[in-house]
Amino acid sequence: MTKDLRIRSHVISEDVLRAPNRAMLRAVGFKDEDFKKPMIGIASTWSEVTPCNIHINELAVKAKEGAREAGGAPLIFNTITVSDGISMGTEGMRYSLPSRDLIADSIETVVGGESLDGFVAIGGCDKNMPGCLMAIARMNLPAVFVYGGTIKPGKLKGKDIDIVSAFEGVGQYNNGTINKEELHHIECNACPGSGSCGGMYTANTMASAIEAMGMSLPGSASNPAETDEKRNDCLDAGKAVYRLLEQDIRPRDILTKKAFENAITVVMALGGSTNAILHLMAIAHAAEVDLSLEDFNRLQKQVPHLADLKPSGKYVMQDLHEAGGVSAVMKMLLAEGLLHGDCLTVTGKTLAENLAESPDLKEGQKVIYPLNQPLKEQGPLVVLKGNLAPNGAVAKVSGLKVKRMTGPVKVFDDEASATLAVTNGEIKEGDVLVIRYEGPKGGPGMPEMLSISAILVGKGLGESVALLTDGRFSGGTHGLVVGHIAPEAQVGGPIALIRNGDLVTIDSEEQVLSVDLSEQELKARKLEWTAPPMLARGTLAKYTRLVSCSSKGAVTDYFED
Repeated sequence: MTKDLRIRSHVISEDVLRAPNRAMLRAVGFKDEDFKKPMIGIASTWSEVTPCNIHINELAVKAKEGAREAGGAPLIFNTITVSDGISMGTEGMRYSLPSRDLIADSIETVVGGESLDGFVAIGGCDKNMPGCLMAIARMNLPAVFVYGGTIKPGKLKGKDIDIVSAFEGVGQYNNGTINKEELHHIECNACPGSGSCGGMYTANTMASAIEAMGMSLPGSASNPAETDEKRNDCLDAGKAVYRLLEQDIRPRDILTKKAFENAITVVMALGGSTNAILHLMAIAHAAEVDLSLEDFNRLQKQVPHLADLKPSGKYVMQDLHEAGGVSAVMKMLLAEGLLHGDCLTVTGKTLAENLAESPDLKEGQKVIYPLNQPLKEQGPLVVLKGNLAPNGAVAKVSGLKVKRMTGPVKVFDDEASATLAVTNGEIKEGDVLVIRYEGPKGGPGMPEMLSISAILVGKGLGESVALLTDGRFSGGTHGLVVGHIAPEAQVGGPIALIRNGDLVTIDSEEQVLSVDLSEQELKARKLEWTAPPMLARGTLAKYTRLVSCSSKGAVTDYFED
């Protein structure tokens, strides 16, 4: 129905009033016929600051082409990205997690501000995926996510290497295992082109989770970056959004509790990143789905670990693609009753209908173990609780032989001083290394600790030294590590109160993280504790005042009445 507005006693239709708006759009290429079509946004994360995103402009153009072919009027717009691999171990890492919410906010702002009817979002680096999905869930307009795709593995002396090889090479050099020239060779060969880090690290983990949730087209998670298959993903995504508009299928029709359970199941089976817990919690918050840490622990006990993928395994995402891809893994999980096949997806079909058309895992492939002979009977992501983490902490136990450890803590209030202690040989077997004031508020920005964890592995201490933090770990991290400890130190959580020499126990089987201190002693220490000052200006200052606890997904729009 046309809305009539009375101005100076004349009736002016909304169509007439929109003439200035149309004039602006004519300047960017719209014709008369375009104003009769749905406006479809293409949210691109193209950037030259990281190989994960350097090819995404080409992919955005393909998505625009698909949307136009289907009958839409498409427009490309950009948002930011931060390269975790480049910022790792520097002050820049503090901007990584905040970039997730900034991406979500910026996409929401453009889609809302321009009154778009639907959109495709294309992401490459780690925070792109959850940032795009948070915006998709908030806006609840017909939308499809496309993953920019994985990088090819690097090659050195006939073996596959990747970015984590370079981080671990620093530890090997520090330990005297390799020389500087050998480290330089690793550096020069680790990243051979475009695409996101190649193992089952955070980008590939989240891409797999999003496909499992039904928010990307089948195959999007594992099709590599520099392939025609990936370009076709984008072309098809543009067309798919138009079909979703025709059928009035919206993200919250797809992002149900069962869809999130499918995502968790796939992440557990593939041995995904600890960051998946943080990001899935954040996406669920945006979609208004009740997801808790207990859901992860419940499914962890039901889903076996099947994928021999890096960082703890042998293979990379391209190997999984060649073995049949994430869709083939989901097809196997569905056949065993581990997935909800009745969930709706962006194809307009159910997950089961999509997977019926997907290929099986290839005969003779070695990436995915059979369900009756898994790598581990239970999933590798474990939520721990105890008097050191009343609101929870997250550990990844894939590949670990050590399931329980008690040791004296060596406490550091920042990553830099802890790294110096490790490289100087001050951290010994049996120590529990604690890095605190690195949480969402305290970091600020909850930085990842791949650099120091990789140095520990490179020095041969990956399973004999436990590393605990209220910050995060990269998807490339492996070893005896526990992150996301909540409440964080900045708000006076128990991690702020422990001292050098206190005995801490990590038990992944009993799912306990505790310090050998009485409740009375912890209360007494709390009375002596004072919170460090927070930043007063800038984006990180705003973030520290808005961000929630990591157990709530570290979101910036969690407001309690």
